[in-house]
Amino acid sequence: MNRTALKWLLVISLALNAGMVASVIVNRMGTAPGPAAQHENASLPDYLQLNADQRRRWSEIEEGFLKDIAVNWREIRAHREALVRQVFSDKPDRSAIDAEQARIATLQDSQQRRVIAQLLAEHDLLDAQQRDKLMKLLLSRYTQEATEEEMLHRH
Repeated sequence: MNRTALKWLLVISLALNAGMVASVIVNRMGTAPGPAAQHENASLPDYLQLNADQRRRWSEIEEGFLKDIAVNWREIRAHREALVRQVFSDKPDRSAIDAEQARIATLQDSQQRRVIAQLLAEHDLLDAQQRDKLMKLLLSRYTQEATEEEMLHRH
């Protein structure tokens, strides 16, 4: 495989983790996307038909989650930018590339763990019907998603 192909594979691999987390974040920010939503502009709590107590608890657990994920994304973006700049520099430094890649992997692992903790908290908050609706919504999003890098290469 040539060097250009390896560079693109690296860039694409950096984005693969983003799908799940981006989907969860989009859902938390108020819009329930995709064909599974009853109303295109319905908020996720509306889509799931949360009662007043569930909405209060949902809001409580969501606040910290969104803050944590936003901080994590900023860090990932900074390291991705440094990585891409290093990969495409005149003289790429393999040790710097490896260090950025390792930091990104650590941040992505932390992010996935946070998302899973949030989904488990939501599992405990929702009834069986609501859990099923959320699961189907997330699964439908994952099958429809493409990373920005994939979209760039399709054109």
